[in-house]
Amino acid sequence: MSAPATVASFLELVERSGLLEKAALESCCAEIEKQGALPENPRALADLMIRGGVLTNFQAEKLLVGRWRGFLIAGKYRLLERLGAGGMGAVYLCEHVLMGRRVALKVLPIAQAADQASLARFYREARAVARLDHPNIVRAHDVDHEDKLHFIVLEFIDGVNLHDFTKKNGVLSPERAAHFIRQASLGLQHAHEAGLVHRDIKPGNLLLDRQGVVRLLDMGLARFFDDDGGAFAKEYEQGYSIGTADYMAPEQTHDYRVDIRADIYSLGGSLYYLLVGKSPFQDGTISQKMIWHQVRQPKPVRQLRPEIPAGLAAVLDRMMAKEPSRRYQVPAEAALALSEFVPGPIAPPTSEEMPPLVSAGLGTPASQATQTTAPRTPGSITPKSSNGALLPGARATQPKSAPGLSV
Repeated sequence: MSAPATVASFLELVERSGLLEKAALESCCAEIEKQGALPENPRALADLMIRGGVLTNFQAEKLLVGRWRGFLIAGKYRLLERLGAGGMGAVYLCEHVLMGRRVALKVLPIAQAADQASLARFYREARAVARLDHPNIVRAHDVDHEDKLHFIVLEFIDGVNLHDFTKKNGVLSPERAAHFIRQASLGLQHAHEAGLVHRDIKPGNLLLDRQGVVRLLDMGLARFFDDDGGAFAKEYEQGYSIGTADYMAPEQTHDYRVDIRADIYSLGGSLYYLLVGKSPFQDGTISQKMIWHQVRQPKPVRQLRPEIPAGLAAVLDRMMAKEPSRRYQVPAEAALALSEFVPGPIAPPTSEEMPPLVSAGLGTPASQATQTTAPRTPGSITPKSSNGALLPGARATQPKSAPGLSV
């Protein structure tokens, strides 16, 4: 459908989208008119509805170009915002229609969904991931599909990955870096005990929330959500070997049957990044990085930052040993070693260090959004007008007390 040229055609699209029922939409417009006449163009009306919490930015942008289908996924997830997208997939913030819970939907790449064997493997491994229950792993709530759209429903974490956190704020203190990687080690240990290997541990797959908790993302599913667009896989893949060249263990280049010790190597590479602001072999082509992981030692972290304790550098060196037998054999051993460099409680990140709160559909600026709200009946209608008054009849999402996923 073409982009709406008038307010009437925009309102028709809103109704057709299913985001608001006709009665609710009429009530919403009546409330806006109490504050003055309806705007004369669709963009101005959409802006009012965004500020009032009736629509999210993502929803409004789609409607303004004439797209009204697809806002309800599998009959139960209302699409709110796009959180991020890589070369092989996208992540969307959604709300469960009946439960009112915000979740993250990670969509299976089209190429994977088109292959029946890969698709069957995805569902099998997603069920295995759903059995994981640990504070340092992003939880999987559901796996489902609608026609050719296959997705996994994840806990929504309103935070930032450690790659972006470090890029924004600079290198971390040794204590903080050890604290974050220790948490990731504990999550990895839980997954290891369940028989899972990640295969793509990197700072971008370690999510930090506003309370300072680190969680592993894509545990056991890295082969399906390869964010480098498959560049490595096309050149090196044997079987289902997958990973990111900057952090991949040496054995991953020639043996897809890796074990948890490959993840420990990659976790060591992630620690290196947190401490010095770059990966162990940041410069070079994919081919060069793969060779260097096998035959070169990274530049010593204490050469780059002399204040890093020698003991912590030794832990890092052991995590990144070329031979798997020389590394810590299970993540719990790495966590124990790292705990010696966390002298006490570590303060959570400040609001200045973190991105703005995700406030899709809240009707308030992100800076004013809170983490908890009064209980409401699922599906109740609570949007606001441009002056902050409630608009009766329109659906809006609200922040939940439970954390959720940021990518």
